[in-house]
Amino acid sequence: MAFIRLIFFLLLQHLVSSNHHHSLLQDKAALLAFKKSIFDPKSALTNWIDVVSVCNFSGITCNKQHHRVQEINLSGYGLGGKFSPFLSNLTGLRHLKLNENHFYGTIPPELSSLRRLTMFIVMENYLTGSLPPSFFSNCTKLMVIDASVNNFTGQIPDQIGDCPDLWSLNLYNNQFTGELPASLANTSLYSLDVGYNLLSGELPSELVRKWPYLGNLYLSYNNMTSHDNNTNLYPFFAALRNCSNLSEVGLVGMQLGGRLPTSIAHPTLRLLDLQDNHISGPIPREIGNLTNITMLSLTSNLLNGTIPEEISLLSMLEQLFLSHNFFSSRIPATLSKLNHLGLIDLSSNKFSGEIPPSLGDLGQLRLFLNNNLLSGSIPPKLLNCRNLNMLDLSYNQLTGRIPPEIAELREIRISINLSHNHLQGLLPIELSKLENVLEMDLSSNNLSGNIFPQILSCIAVTMINFSHNNLQGQLPDSLGDLRSLQVFDVSRNNISGKIPMSLSKINLTFLNLSFNDFNGMIPSGGIFSSFTNMSFLGNPSLCGVASSRPICPHKKHWFRSRMFLVIFVIVIVVSVLLSTVCCMIGIRHIKLMVSSRKIEGSRRKSAAPKITQNFPRLTYKELSDATGGFDEHKLIGTGSYGRVYKGVLPDDTSIAVKVLHLQSGNSIKSFNRECQVLKRIRHRNLIRIITACSLPDFKALVLPYMANGSLDSRLYPHSESGFSDLTLTQRVSICSDIAEGMAYLHHHSPVRVIHCDLKPSNVLLNDDMTALVSDFGIARLVTTAGNSGGGAIDNMGNSTANILTGSVGYIAPEYGFGSNTSFRGDVYSFGVVVLEMVTRKRPTDDMFVGGLNLQKWVKNHYHGRLEKVVDSCLVSDSRDQSAEVKRMWEVAIEELIELGILCTQETPSNRPTMLDAADDLDRLKRYLSGDSTVTFASSLGISSSTLSND
Repeated sequence: MAFIRLIFFLLLQHLVSSNHHHSLLQDKAALLAFKKSIFDPKSALTNWIDVVSVCNFSGITCNKQHHRVQEINLSGYGLGGKFSPFLSNLTGLRHLKLNENHFYGTIPPELSSLRRLTMFIVMENYLTGSLPPSFFSNCTKLMVIDASVNNFTGQIPDQIGDCPDLWSLNLYNNQFTGELPASLANTSLYSLDVGYNLLSGELPSELVRKWPYLGNLYLSYNNMTSHDNNTNLYPFFAALRNCSNLSEVGLVGMQLGGRLPTSIAHPTLRLLDLQDNHISGPIPREIGNLTNITMLSLTSNLLNGTIPEEISLLSMLEQLFLSHNFFSSRIPATLSKLNHLGLIDLSSNKFSGEIPPSLGDLGQLRLFLNNNLLSGSIPPKLLNCRNLNMLDLSYNQLTGRIPPEIAELREIRISINLSHNHLQGLLPIELSKLENVLEMDLSSNNLSGNIFPQILSCIAVTMINFSHNNLQGQLPDSLGDLRSLQVFDVSRNNISGKIPMSLSKINLTFLNLSFNDFNGMIPSGGIFSSFTNMSFLGNPSLCGVASSRPICPHKKHWFRSRMFLVIFVIVIVVSVLLSTVCCMIGIRHIKLMVSSRKIEGSRRKSAAPKITQNFPRLTYKELSDATGGFDEHKLIGTGSYGRVYKGVLPDDTSIAVKVLHLQSGNSIKSFNRECQVLKRIRHRNLIRIITACSLPDFKALVLPYMANGSLDSRLYPHSESGFSDLTLTQRVSICSDIAEGMAYLHHHSPVRVIHCDLKPSNVLLNDDMTALVSDFGIARLVTTAGNSGGGAIDNMGNSTANILTGSVGYIAPEYGFGSNTSFRGDVYSFGVVVLEMVTRKRPTDDMFVGGLNLQKWVKNHYHGRLEKVVDSCLVSDSRDQSAEVKRMWEVAIEELIELGILCTQETPSNRPTMLDAADDLDRLKRYLSGDSTVTFASSLGISSSTLSND
């Protein structure tokens, strides 16, 4: 009997071993099939071959007890190809990690067979389509889903609620739409991140109530609203009080409205980020109950009032961000009670009064108080913050001296910026103790004294700006020892003496010594060979090649001799005789000419009008007189190209003088190219040139002065409201003007022109708000052109081929892959401008960084909620209008959005021409003016011709 039992045991063991062996063979076959279906550019899977045990494959972990593949971890292997369904045969798989690769395609529904799967991570790939509902049909063990940073679309499947143990769901940065599924209430979520999607609906208050273990919640950059038509935040924050483990909440960039509720004070909350919304009103005193908070960000909202004293109760607070709001009154000294506070950003508000000296008690503090109304002196105690790596007190009304205690800030490694204040006294020698500082800006103050030789101790400094002060004395030779220095600006001071030769030893990229009392020869060679007169303006005693004045004369005393006197007298006598003879001959000749022209003029008077000179000549002196010596108060614009000054000619004509920086060769190429373009084009929506002034060391364009400034300045005003005053009708008209001007350049100009840098700051508005496209510094002339945007680039004159083809945020995506400039690139830039006109969102904002992402944001916020797209100015205007007018405006906004999206298509051939865009906008403009005959169909589903039936 015992023998039979032994035989049975051995047989059973053999069967189990064979089954295990068979299972591993199945897993190996599945993995080898998976390998064949993908790309492996890094050869990371070279040991995935038949002769190697599957448990020794790279990235594979086996379960020793069950003899099955338990984990696949191919994170960051650089693999590519479609997401293979072969992995569904690994029925013992628990962890699947394919993040940071190049997989594309959809999630195979067959993965629903992975019933033991607990962790599914496919973040940072190129996966598309929707999440298959069947994937969640057997997900009873699934705990972690991370599909972030992909291109998934559609709604989040309701079946996800069948995963009762789901602990972490990360769908960040996709294109999911709709509302969060109600079935998520059946899960055990601790962490939810669905930021940067297209989700809509109200903040999920009811769902939150069902997640008692919720710790982290991120809903940033979606289309969600607060309750009661985006006016009430109380229900959502009240629901969060049920989450006993709540740690982090992020609701950034959602344009949420309403006031901060008293229910905001969750006792366990450690991070609360509400920046970039429309939250208004004061901070409630209940903020003091956030006793565990370490980071609080309310930046870029509409908050006002004062900082409540109760904020001093946040004993664990490490970072406080309140910048870009409308806070006023004084900065509370009680902030100094927050011993853990390491960063305070109160910039861009209306704080007034003095800086509390007690802030110096926070030894680890980083402080940002710039762009306020602060007054008084810099408290010396503030400089006790020994670990301060950046100090920005610029654009305030501070007075007094810079405290010598500034020498104690040895840890400043980034910058010290005290510019645009009213600081007085000597330039403190203690600045030389800041050995690690990179940037030092003390410009636009009333500082005096000399620039001390000890400045050489600041060995890391890359930028020094001491301009617009009252500094005196000579520049020290020790400046040449600052080998990292790239920018040096001491313009508009009273510095005298010679320019030190030692500056030629360092690789300066920008030098401005203008409007001082320097004398003698401008050094030659080294970096001085690349600088022009623009670096030395307003120094009458300077001479040398760069100054455009004659080479400094050598001292000679022979002119005191008798020979010099004899020669001088002879020259004078001969000159007088010759002048007399020439004058007599000239007078007689002039009389004959006048007589002849009177006769000829009388014959032609009735036949020909008076011809005016198209391009009058204006000298450097005339331009200098017109602009008050290029006075800073006349400055109306700056850029990488140079500066623009307002001027008035003797005949009271207002002009804009665009003076180019000539430190680089591209500036000269840009000037030549702009002259080439402007003298060839003429259109009501393109800037015209009055004349140009071109000297070896001074180049300027003279243009008509535009009283309404640039589109950029009107779209993003610096007023207290922060809202643009452009009406919808004006925006449509401006877009139409731009399109007409660009269509002329592309299709009707004598020489076709690709603008290459279309953006709001390059669109000017005249007295009647007509838009004119300007700035052709990097334009391309095309010898032949067609509607396809083809044509040969004309290299006439100095080429600008090596200049960047546009500005960041407006550059067509194909340019990043080396494509040649084309008309379609201009169309893309125009589309970005149209979207920007509707949304008042810059494509250069951190959340966009490019037109395609701005397009994505518009699609995100469109979905039937136009008030989320249009800024408060248009929304508030529409409340006082009839339903019919509102409907017309909605149609117009939709048409603008559609046009912007069409023009910013990633594929150039899918974009319309500027003729098409101009035609559409002309119809839209006529439609808004009441032309009932206008019809146009929108791919977004609305046609203006159907309005009468609504």
